[in-house]
Amino acid sequence: MQPRNPDYRSRVAAILGNANFIRELGLTFRDCGPGWCETLLPVEQRHWQQDAYVHAGVQGTIADHTAGCAAATLIGADELILTIEFKLNLLRPAVGELLRCRAEVLRPGRSVVVAESWVYARQGETEKLCAKATVTLAALPKSAPP
Repeated sequence: MQPRNPDYRSRVAAILGNANFIRELGLTFRDCGPGWCETLLPVEQRHWQQDAYVHAGVQGTIADHTAGCAAATLIGADELILTIEFKLNLLRPAVGELLRCRAEVLRPGRSVVVAESWVYARQGETEKLCAKATVTLAALPKSAPP
């Protein structure tokens, strides 16, 4: 996959750093390349649901935002990326001290991008796949109205 913006790494870091909710959640940038991105979330009690598992909303947010960052590695400097739709499969309860999400673009369309995300929970040296998402995104001109 060929990025249309040579400064895509800075763009991804800015997407993660400028999103208030994502900063509040604690999601951080790990790495990216053309068509993929990885993020990390140190798990805290505030991320838990009532049974001390990481809340589905937290997992969905991580999967969605990381997919958006993967898509952002391929769009032009004059474009932005917005989620159109996503489907989240929760495969097992997320338990651990860290969540790692990897997202990869499946279809790098000019205006519609499809990506998949995988959310892993790490406990000690063991990492288990907890959730998988399919995310459809739109590439829009930055001047598009909100």
